[in-house]
Amino acid sequence: MNKTQIVFSYSGDLWTVNRKGGTAVRLTSGAGIENLPVFSPDGETLAFTGEYDGNVDVYTMPAAGGVPKRITYHPGADYAAGWTPDGQRILFRSNRQSFSRYTQLFSVAKDGGLAEALPLPMAFSGAYSADGKQVVYAPLDGGQFGPTPERWVAWKRYRGGEASYLWIANLTDLSIAKIPRTDSNDINPMWIGDKIYFLSDRNGPMTLYRYDPSTKAITELIKNAGADIRFASAGPGAIVYEQFGQIGIYDLASGKTHPVPIDIEADLNDVRPRVQNVEKEIRNGRVSPTGVRAVFEAHGEILTAPLVNGDIRNLTRTPGVMERTPAWSPAADHYAWECR
Repeated sequence: MNKTQIVFSYSGDLWTVNRKGGTAVRLTSGAGIENLPVFSPDGETLAFTGEYDGNVDVYTMPAAGGVPKRITYHPGADYAAGWTPDGQRILFRSNRQSFSRYTQLFSVAKDGGLAEALPLPMAFSGAYSADGKQVVYAPLDGGQFGPTPERWVAWKRYRGGEASYLWIANLTDLSIAKIPRTDSNDINPMWIGDKIYFLSDRNGPMTLYRYDPSTKAITELIKNAGADIRFASAGPGAIVYEQFGQIGIYDLASGKTHPVPIDIEADLNDVRPRVQNVEKEIRNGRVSPTGVRAVFEAHGEILTAPLVNGDIRNLTRTPGVMERTPAWSPAADHYAWECR
């Protein structure tokens, strides 16, 4: 998010919309997935992760749109993570120097060149302080680092050894300060002014918190009793976040939140009504308690079929919604399923 626009990933492409909402405009159209957009400090350039040439690399483009420029060329996957405060270098994560399942943070000049590893043994995400002398970072990924992660979400209520925590590293002497926690997943660090903002599930669903390094105080900023906040990004005067597939803004001055109404008008194959063979997508089948019919999911729909003779019935017929994991009632007269 910059002063006027929000850029987000949807259907494998980057889209831009006014901070007040409206109809989104597509910025990318590559055959692969483009995601993880981050604005430069001046708001004029976007760094993002793209698959244009068959590999996952960091690219840039003007914030208003344009021809993407490839920045990294390593065969390992590189994921955009941020910028240095002066806007001269792009921060990204990669496992290019790893010998196991962990990543490190690197920086590269905004116009490309040799990447330099930050002096941190392992790191998944991070953000610089305003003077560039410190970085708040997450050494672990919370158990959710996959080959092409659209976002970063820790395992729900996970409290095991891979739970994510946040450390503050002084880049001058490499001393470490830990953000206080007990066993929560703390993710998505953002450094705004002299305060650190992050997402945590320490009090229930994942929501937004603020940490004051001078007083060691942690403040819950968004009271959340619903779905987890899945991703957040800092911008001028506000933090933009995703919750339940929608975008919201937290205003830093007022402490209030509001949704961003977004319309997408585009030719999207995934939502176009069409005939499709879903035989290979059939999963989660359940036989009824009476043994007469079976229910299963296929391509986001819930269908029921006879075990011997009869017709197949589509119970949901909602192409814009994903229905999953059907189940029968004990009396075989009702169904239940998960809806996303």
